[in-house]
Amino acid sequence: MFGNYINGEWISSGATFEDRNPATGEAVGTFVKGTAADMDAAAAAASAAFPGWSTTSGPARGNILYKAADIMDKNFESIAGDMTREEGKTLPESKGEVRRAINIFRYFAGEGSRLPGMLVPSERDRVHMFALRKPIGVVGLITPWNFPSAIPAWKLAPALICGNTAILKPASAAPLSAWRIVEALHQAGIPKGVVNFVAGSGGELGAALVNAGPLKAISFTGSCEIGGWLHAEASKRRLRIQLEMGGKNPTIVLADADFSSAVENVVNAAFFSTGQKCTATSRAIVEDAIYDRFVAAVVERTRKLKVGDGMQPGIDIGPCVDGPQMETVLRYIEIGRRECGEPACGGRRLTEGALGKGYFVEPTVFAGVTEAHTIAREEIFGPVLAILRASDFEDAMRMANAIPFGLSSSIQTTNLSRAFDFIYRAEAGLLTVNLPSAGVEYQLPFGGTKDSSFGPKEQGPAALEFYSDYKTVYLKY
Repeated sequence: MFGNYINGEWISSGATFEDRNPATGEAVGTFVKGTAADMDAAAAAASAAFPGWSTTSGPARGNILYKAADIMDKNFESIAGDMTREEGKTLPESKGEVRRAINIFRYFAGEGSRLPGMLVPSERDRVHMFALRKPIGVVGLITPWNFPSAIPAWKLAPALICGNTAILKPASAAPLSAWRIVEALHQAGIPKGVVNFVAGSGGELGAALVNAGPLKAISFTGSCEIGGWLHAEASKRRLRIQLEMGGKNPTIVLADADFSSAVENVVNAAFFSTGQKCTATSRAIVEDAIYDRFVAAVVERTRKLKVGDGMQPGIDIGPCVDGPQMETVLRYIEIGRRECGEPACGGRRLTEGALGKGYFVEPTVFAGVTEAHTIAREEIFGPVLAILRASDFEDAMRMANAIPFGLSSSIQTTNLSRAFDFIYRAEAGLLTVNLPSAGVEYQLPFGGTKDSSFGPKEQGPAALEFYSDYKTVYLKY
């Protein structure tokens, strides 16, 4: 039984729900289902803890984050295994994500010793002029299932190091990985009420969180629909809000690209993590001169991908996270069939042998896709790649930008001029050149533009901007 964590205590009573392995259907754990009353209690605990935590020195706060990182490091193998069992990604991918979460905690722990303010000269005689960073208060963190360890880490760590207290609401499809982070903070000695964890229904708990009296800010990663609702509700109270939402990320492949590298980068970004990355490539926009050759090479490479239980060695692609997500993917594949014809490869739910127990979908490639087709415009969040034909670089840039989303964008080219044209003209917050569109690091800002994001960026030094404010001082001496 995995309880909620409120005011430094594990709450193990109440209704429950099961966290199940999407590869096998087996139960990974039973979680207490939080209620609106639990969320109110968490908010009250966070509010009561704020004065003490906000006046704790930055280095002392950092020491607790360092200790939590060490605890996660000690339990690295078991945490990674839990992630694969509850979310479905392969064990090597889970290990990479857990390592990233640990590194994020250590990165922000270090920020506690150098939280930057401002010191500037005054125009006036004998006036000392400076600005200090201060925390904003109780923050609500709503995280998704596709990165169940990294995203809670990159929200919690900067929130805590800035002196805020937090309420974490993880996705119901994969709550255990976030629970493990909170467990590590508890074992590291974080004071009561500074961190609170409430799992359960997104609708009930999201409404309770956004209406909690002590709340000052919300950071959310998830769908555009829920993000829009949160923005509207938070605006009524003038809460600070940060939203990371959808994407329909393009990779432009020019005729001058390193061909084999471009194929590998597109396949990697489209299908690894079962295409369930917000930065995954879902549109490959390929220059006409190499289009047919590129499609053939991508299909050949995709057919070599091994689908199965991510706990098994040699697996490339795991299952969709749950039944509803699998049905969404299959529905889009059928839409693609109606609009574009049969996929060049894939397109089926896999049910042979042990695969029949899970939510497995073949990696699917559609060729001959145009901008008008649904699978070229709407986010699918699964192992489906649409390959579009562009007449030249200018046509490819136009197609890449002609969508409401702007999270990630990539180009494959050996032409330095084209690479810089792309960098300055691409309408996205994250850009890669001769790399997969998916695969970011924590030291630089993360976030998109247009309908993909709202508010200050996450990760790197930019994260401090959302979780802190300035107190400006003019001192005559």
